[in-house]
Amino acid sequence: MSAPLLVVRDLVKLFARPRAGWFGPRLAPVRAVDGVSFTLEQGGALGLVGESGSGKSTVARLIVGLERATSGSIALEGHELTHFSSAEWRPLRGRVQMVFQDPSSALDPRQSAAASGSATLAIHRRGQPRERRLRALALLESVGLAAAQANLYPHEFSGGQRQRIGIARALALEPALLVCDEPVSALDVSVQAQILNLLHELQQRHGLAYLFISHDLAVVRALCPQVAVMQLGKLVECAAREELFTQPRHAYTRALLASVPRFAASAWRPG
Repeated sequence: MSAPLLVVRDLVKLFARPRAGWFGPRLAPVRAVDGVSFTLEQGGALGLVGESGSGKSTVARLIVGLERATSGSIALEGHELTHFSSAEWRPLRGRVQMVFQDPSSALDPRQSAAASGSATLAIHRRGQPRERRLRALALLESVGLAAAQANLYPHEFSGGQRQRIGIARALALEPALLVCDEPVSALDVSVQAQILNLLHELQQRHGLAYLFISHDLAVVRALCPQVAVMQLGKLVECAAREELFTQPRHAYTRALLASVPRFAASAWRPG
């Protein structure tokens, strides 16, 4: 059996708070992530759910290196990332990429769709200009965009199309892990289904692993065989999909499930 792709152990992230006034006492730091542990297998998908402010997005930012952990361990393909410098991170950047919630703010408005992907390759010194261009065009086609759209700019696309560009850019360096932070929450319901189908197809085609962060339990149930639940920075439950949805053990998990409209459970299925 192959080693896990991602192993997170006792992860902690504290954010300092300012003093209460010029001469007030120093406030205790915010424990945004508090002792989180989980494992993600190669080609697997783990859904991370919880209400806003539970620490889900902070976990995502720690894993991709956008924030530095206060303590704990993050191991990707056997490499301990927690204390990596920027230079040490660089060779591994291509192995873990992120798909952001808002494609409008995630894309550079001055770059065309093709330039967005080729710029990623240029930064990492992959190939020559012509090769980068061809790779970017192939990626756009793989996410359902036409070659004729390659020279258009983000404002000329719909929200769903912009998210497709973001996914294509994330795939440019051939990652093993995509961290998807609420990738469909800013989209219309019909477009959400299209993007989820695309993610499912890409996983089958490329053997990608997903850490899928969402507040939509129906989406997580359809896409992720494993589900973890966060509350106030802590991981309160982690279980196989059907076990968690049919026999939740934690009171917070039961409260989350009780808040979901019944019709939502069948809102989307891969296909």
